[in-house]
Amino acid sequence: MIPAHLADKFARHFLSSIKRERQVFTARFIDIVIHSGEQVLISRLYRTDFKRSIADVFRIQVISNSDVRSPIITLGSTSFFHVRVNNLYVVAVTKTNANAALVFEYCYRLISIAKSYFGKVDEEAVKNNFVLIYELIDEINDFGYPQNSEIDTLKSYITTESIMSSAYAAEESSKITTQATGATSWRRGDVKYKKNEAFVDVVETVNLSMSAKGTILRADVDGHIQMRAYLSGTPECKFGLNDKLVIDKNERGVSDAVELDDCRFHQCVRLTEFDASRTISFIPPDGEFELMRYRCTSNVKLPLRIIPTVNEIGTTQVSYTVTVKGNFGVKLSATNVVLKIPTPLNTTTVDCKVANGKAKYVPAENLVVWKIPRIQGGQECTFTATADLTSTTVRQVWARPPIDVDFQVLMFTASGLIVRFLKVFEKSNYHSIKWVRYLTKASGSYQIRVSFGFPIGF
Repeated sequence: MIPAHLADKFARHFLSSIKRERQVFTARFIDIVIHSGEQVLISRLYRTDFKRSIADVFRIQVISNSDVRSPIITLGSTSFFHVRVNNLYVVAVTKTNANAALVFEYCYRLISIAKSYFGKVDEEAVKNNFVLIYELIDEINDFGYPQNSEIDTLKSYITTESIMSSAYAAEESSKITTQATGATSWRRGDVKYKKNEAFVDVVETVNLSMSAKGTILRADVDGHIQMRAYLSGTPECKFGLNDKLVIDKNERGVSDAVELDDCRFHQCVRLTEFDASRTISFIPPDGEFELMRYRCTSNVKLPLRIIPTVNEIGTTQVSYTVTVKGNFGVKLSATNVVLKIPTPLNTTTVDCKVANGKAKYVPAENLVVWKIPRIQGGQECTFTATADLTSTTVRQVWARPPIDVDFQVLMFTASGLIVRFLKVFEKSNYHSIKWVRYLTKASGSYQIRVSFGFPIGF
């Protein structure tokens, strides 16, 4: 009779061996180093061809070298892949031709796992939890090959809580083995909730670059579907998007169609069914996870229209008239609208007049910040101002930075993506409550250029 803990260890090792054989041609092997810039905090070397001094090489060649900007650097036969978070460097080192996308996915996944365990990832948190971090690294990386990195699975047998009793630990061990080796490693089958709910958030970030003449130079959307599933058992979820959803480039040009690029799904999604019917079918992980990520570069609906008019009055003044209009339904509204309007470097004072919100000149940043709490669909808000300039002896061309706009619009998608239905099927046929929310936002990526009749001196 094999003890339960040995059986569990053997099962995990056997699964790791299988995964390692499948990934040997794509993942290769990597060693992990977490560096604070001054000292090595975590170092886990899986192979004998590296020594601990490899961290000093990274510090000298990358951290201390301000000319290095690439996240990948190769020195001789050694490649360093690094990700920076809160002044920490998470570094993966290899001497093979590794899959760069997989290595970076592993580094970001390691950071996400660390955040789920102890919140903010910084030097103090790493020092306080270095035993836990080593345990996590050894669990998700087998002999340098990435393995199971599902947070729910890891939390079921790597815990910071008190030690469980031996009887309970044996029972949990058998459940873990089933979960790690089963078809749905991201979910346990004994999850129970008194109230079964599913929350879906469609979040889009709009990127816009518009010329001073109103020509759109660039307009695209970065979106993701975030889901929180608090459902009992092992439910089957079906998720339907727009009727006219185009992903294949050969099908472009359909009128009123939503065209998506670069779609990426969580591993729980059955891709064959999505390709056939554009229906997302999956067994969701327990809790919060990212179901889908996508981009849209055509038929982008711009939530706000900005019309700037800037004129130079002689050599001592500049007049501004900026109009903002909501390009969405009257029942919707944009909130937390912030416009950053640049001013010449030799500006002394700015007299601002607004009917909505508040406008204030910030000399340290050479711009006027106009904050509008809310803009209803179809509403127009106007900003007028006169900037006084100091006279200078040398006239130079002002760079004329663009106007930056930040905002949030609930229940609106710039790509046109909508959720047609969300169904939950479970063998006990319980009733579930579904919630869907849309959010379109911009933060430093919504820019409108301005122009003048002739250059401004400063």
